[in-house]
Amino acid sequence: MFKTMQQLLSDSSQEEISAAMRLQLESSDEAPFWADKTLPYAEAILSALIPLRDQGLLFDPEGKVQESLNAELFLRWCDLLSLKTLAFTLQKSNESGRLMRTDHIKERTDTYEEVNLETLGSYLSSYTVDLKNEAEDFPIAHYNLHIGITDAIKKLL
Repeated sequence: MFKTMQQLLSDSSQEEISAAMRLQLESSDEAPFWADKTLPYAEAILSALIPLRDQGLLFDPEGKVQESLNAELFLRWCDLLSLKTLAFTLQKSNESGRLMRTDHIKERTDTYEEVNLETLGSYLSSYTVDLKNEAEDFPIAHYNLHIGITDAIKKLL
């Protein structure tokens, strides 16, 4: 049975979602430049969102509780600044052993299990996002590049 991207986001593994995106990119008319940049960005985002989805602890960039991982929420996290904030939120959550900076109730935040940030951290570092100092800006050119990558992702979703 064929699953839509919406169905994949709601209940499939990161590998299944990435594979579907890869197939769509290969059959799209997207320029190779954008196609080469899209999948690593999507995988970096998924590496954080899938564990949160599986724990029932999804939230949006403003920290509001979200019930499911869908295309709209995924695209909200496609903003490079939002993704940087997510990385720092999860880093602080990993250190404290509970989910921080969200509207989830305490009983839910206490069930948080550490999220592996290796993929997300490597991706952000490759675009000179400072992972030690949250207040440090990154080059605006990288932000602008990611707007283009997000456009390619929108077409996939």
